[in-house]
Amino acid sequence: MRHILGRQTLREGLLGVGLLCCALALICWPKEVSAAVQDGLGLCYNVIIPSLFPFFILTSLVVSLGLAGYLGRLLEPVMRPLFHVGGPCAAALALGFVGGYPVGARAALTLYENGECTKTECERLLAFCNNSGPAFILGVVGAGIFADSRVGVLLCLIHAAASVCVGILFRFYRWRDRDNRDQRPSPPIAARRFSAAFTDAVKGSVGSTLNICAFVVCFTVIIRLCFLSGLLPALATLLGQVFSPLGFHEQWARQLLTGALELSSGVAALTGGGSLEGRVSMAAFLLGWAGISVHCQVLSFLADSGLDLRTYLGGKLLHGIFSAGLTALLLRLFPLEESVSSYLVQQVEGIAGTDFYTALSISTAAAWGVFLLFFLLAALGIQKGRKTCGNRRKSVI
Repeated sequence: MRHILGRQTLREGLLGVGLLCCALALICWPKEVSAAVQDGLGLCYNVIIPSLFPFFILTSLVVSLGLAGYLGRLLEPVMRPLFHVGGPCAAALALGFVGGYPVGARAALTLYENGECTKTECERLLAFCNNSGPAFILGVVGAGIFADSRVGVLLCLIHAAASVCVGILFRFYRWRDRDNRDQRPSPPIAARRFSAAFTDAVKGSVGSTLNICAFVVCFTVIIRLCFLSGLLPALATLLGQVFSPLGFHEQWARQLLTGALELSSGVAALTGGGSLEGRVSMAAFLLGWAGISVHCQVLSFLADSGLDLRTYLGGKLLHGIFSAGLTALLLRLFPLEESVSSYLVQQVEGIAGTDFYTALSISTAAAWGVFLLFFLLAALGIQKGRKTCGNRRKSVI
């Protein structure tokens, strides 16, 4: 008992010291903190809100209107053998690839709350459905950071392949549990009225988007304070000295620590020196890991779900490791030469200068495109089910 109380006292003492240091940092660098908050709010206004808000609405509508259930019956023969999850989980996987972080995790939770998947299936799904969107990889990382569209395409394909590998690996997670769809019939598909589903989708999406924006601003300030206080450079120097025999120098350590906290800042740091192979491999790892900021965004709506979050964190770590390993292997087999195209630089400037309304229009159009795709697949599933029922009735007669 004393040992436990001692540990709790130590944790509380360290937490108090940490909060005191944060308060002192806010007092010492008020202008820098204010600038960091403005940068975070600008990122939310120009990127987070227009890119995530339409997809959050789409996620809720796909499940509430019953499209995920019909799509699940169509894709059950694919999802069950490959990932050991039900067919409706294909909606979360597709939305995760198209919408980016944390749309996939939100879709998985929505499926679980609506009874479209079991607890074990949702925990498996969380390990590999929360992925970066192709727009971020191709536009920001490929064209913006490396000024090479080939790098963006390579990272996008490897990111998807590594996610599938993680999903196949996690199909063995609790594979002996009876809490799955193999032992019970599929529940009837429940669809709500569009008016009620749309209203709840908008209200829920507003709350989720505000939570994510709050974490983005918070981690923008944390990273700025870590640099100003010298904490992050000191840790990078320490890691560089410890792992220097392996060729892991201080610059790599600084980029890794920054990206481990916040993905966008870590990827932006890769514009510095170093070999192209090393920087691309580091970018692949950061995209797979996603950063603690993204994890906090996911945990903000998974905390009260009762799900085992170790599968999510373990899956993201494996995703980063698999992505980095596949990237390093492919670049050794097919090396890329360093190239900077003026045309791509102009593209990057155009992406960076995109205003809020243009970004929102593009994201909304993409969300509606995915919605129509789900609708067509669901319609095919319904038609196929009717033909099967008709054939069975004829055979019985």
